[in-house]
Amino acid sequence: MSGIRKIGFACDHAGFALKETLMAHVRGRGLDAVDYGAFSKGRVDYNEFGESACRAVRSGETDAAVLVCGTGMGMSITANKIAGIRCAAVSDPYTARMSRRHNNANALALGARVVGEEAAKMILDEWLDARFEPRHQPRLDKIVELEARERRA
Repeated sequence: MSGIRKIGFACDHAGFALKETLMAHVRGRGLDAVDYGAFSKGRVDYNEFGESACRAVRSGETDAAVLVCGTGMGMSITANKIAGIRCAAVSDPYTARMSRRHNNANALALGARVVGEEAAKMILDEWLDARFEPRHQPRLDKIVELEARERRA
């Protein structure tokens, strides 16, 4: 296990059903799931929910975030605007695993209109089970430096 024990979940209307399924899935694995919304299938913009889940990661309230919208792209773009968040939008188990092993991704974005329920569970399991390989830390340090330069720009 990767050390992820408490996961924040967020979605928009397109991702609501898949978010609910994935929250039940991680609870079945003995992990904690925190719901940051949306709380129904009613039309909403994903931004505020994705931001809340990612700010919880940054503050240490949760260990990671799983974000679900139609394609995963909007949530990923939103998440990656928050300093310290490394969100990977993925649609296959291999990319999910590598996002943790090489990039230490602390947020995962999934597209409910892109991957089916069973595929999403497999992707999430690969992501949760992967461990960061410290040999890649110098690259992450460069990302942190880039974030700092951009804040000053």
